[in-house]
Amino acid sequence: MSDPVGARAGIVVTGTEVLTGRVADRNGPFLADRLLELGVELGHITLCGDRPADIEAQLRFLAGQGVDLIITSGGLGPTADDMTVETVARFCGRDLVLDAGLETTIGDIVTGLMARFPEVDREAVIAANRKQALVPAGAVILDPVGTAPGVIVPGTPTVVVLPGPPRELQPMWNAAIATDAVQAAIAGRTRYEQQTVRMFGLPESGLADTLRDAERSVAGFDRLEITTCLRRGELEIVTRYEPQDAAIYSELVAVLRDRHPREIFSEDGSLVDDQVAALLAGRRIATAESCTAGLLAARLTERSGSSAYVAGGVVAYANAAKTELLGVDAALIEQHGAVSEPVAESMAASALRRFGADTAVAITGVAGPSGGSEAKPVGTVCFAVALADGASVTRTTQLPGNRSDVRERSTTVAMHLLRRALGGER
Repeated sequence: MSDPVGARAGIVVTGTEVLTGRVADRNGPFLADRLLELGVELGHITLCGDRPADIEAQLRFLAGQGVDLIITSGGLGPTADDMTVETVARFCGRDLVLDAGLETTIGDIVTGLMARFPEVDREAVIAANRKQALVPAGAVILDPVGTAPGVIVPGTPTVVVLPGPPRELQPMWNAAIATDAVQAAIAGRTRYEQQTVRMFGLPESGLADTLRDAERSVAGFDRLEITTCLRRGELEIVTRYEPQDAAIYSELVAVLRDRHPREIFSEDGSLVDDQVAALLAGRRIATAESCTAGLLAARLTERSGSSAYVAGGVVAYANAAKTELLGVDAALIEQHGAVSEPVAESMAASALRRFGADTAVAITGVAGPSGGSEAKPVGTVCFAVALADGASVTRTTQLPGNRSDVRERSTTVAMHLLRRALGGER
């Protein structure tokens, strides 16, 4: 795709706790996705601590890159180290002024919060929060979601100042983009379409080879902006294009379908978790896990929004636990080993009976870091899916990575086996 000519933006994530890795940054990725949806080119995401000089340096850097919009996150609290608004005011050449209406709003919010803490000095807290009512002269004020308001300072570039907590930043962003100031700053944006294809069971090298072929065979391929990502063992192919290039994208998808019909499981961006949740509607599932510590049951429950279709689960590491809790024959374990397809099948069948379910999935494997053998090295995992109608799917696979990687990828494999079994594939 050609170099961007429309509206451009930069993001400054502030916070020493984020800079040092104590807190993972969720705001940068969220804002990047929202800008992408708007058709605004994101030039840079920068990260700095709470030092005013460092924040201002990031602002000056982005302004020097010619961006139309700068978005900051963090540093809007009442404490002395929250200096983002003051720094932005100085950068924009604006005085800080006390907004009386905002002071009242913050006071009312704080008073409500303090009702739960009767021993705290209310006046001292309100005085500390009065700092949050100081805004750059002429700024557009964004109503607080917590206690911190956001501000928008129109100019070249326009600066949007948002709070750090994602639960406050995300709804405030929606309010920010609706303002005339932000709409004016991104007026030159390009309208894009964005589509996501998801694959499972294909290495990145295989996809790379297919895309190289598509580059040669699809006319106008260079009009597509394609980003690929390996996520939890799945390949995510995100393609962005201008609306008039929809036919080119359709040709690309035709190439992917032709080369990888079995590996594509989603052309609309839907996640395997959502697909499995839909397939489990009206059903009851049980899990039997060894090496994944209940992660599959948790993943199923989280996506369903409740435990309505998760009838129950057993986590059994020790062989004795497999026998006592799931009724797996000790002789079967002795003959084939705990990490084996026969034991996985027995675990699934037992979970089906124990919880009165119509669907069951079992996982048993060697997650590491020790315990593997030459025949069954670390990363060897056996899976079994059993349905009440007698249908079943059993697989053994070798998964790469450390203990955490193996456990996470195991749940992904299990979800795809469930999808195939419930969808009638084998």
